[in-house]
Amino acid sequence: MEKLKPEDLMTLEEYSEKRAEFRKDAVAHKERRKVYLGGNAVLFFEDRLTMHYQLQEVLRAEKIFERAGIEDELGAYNPLIPDGANLKATFMLEYDDREERQRKLAQFVGIEDTIWVRIGDHDKVYAIADEDMERDTREKTSSVHFLRFEFTPEMVADAKAGEPIGVGIDFDAYNHAVDPLPEETRAALARDFA
Repeated sequence: MEKLKPEDLMTLEEYSEKRAEFRKDAVAHKERRKVYLGGNAVLFFEDRLTMHYQLQEVLRAEKIFERAGIEDELGAYNPLIPDGANLKATFMLEYDDREERQRKLAQFVGIEDTIWVRIGDHDKVYAIADEDMERDTREKTSSVHFLRFEFTPEMVADAKAGEPIGVGIDFDAYNHAVDPLPEETRAALARDFA
């Protein structure tokens, strides 16, 4: 999947004019790529459009319009765009109650390494987590992790051919799977492969 370049981005003025429509399309697109794993965990599978939207929102919020600032943001967001043989996702643990969230984050150290994707009858592929920086300590994990799932050429071919895709978490204190994914989500993820 092609990475974003400065010329792919709208100026702040242009984005201001087109934001409502762009946002509507991006949110609908993101919905098809979201997978709830139980009541408190969610995977947002990223792609070029989800990153384009996030980037435009950051540039708008922080009023970044100079080339150097735009390049810095591209450097942060482009790594989350799939490369053709992988899927990339943002994993979030969501607890509304602050005390419960703190307790759970202390219980879930290492959970990000137990998240998997399976294509057809192939083995589960476990996440490569947080390549940009360590997000947990011995005392607690983070509520947000960035994941990459790398697949063999055979797995990619099967995904593109329509084989089912499943995702899950194999963590003792939080074990959940959606296997297979709904067809709309499966098809969206299969399009991420070259």
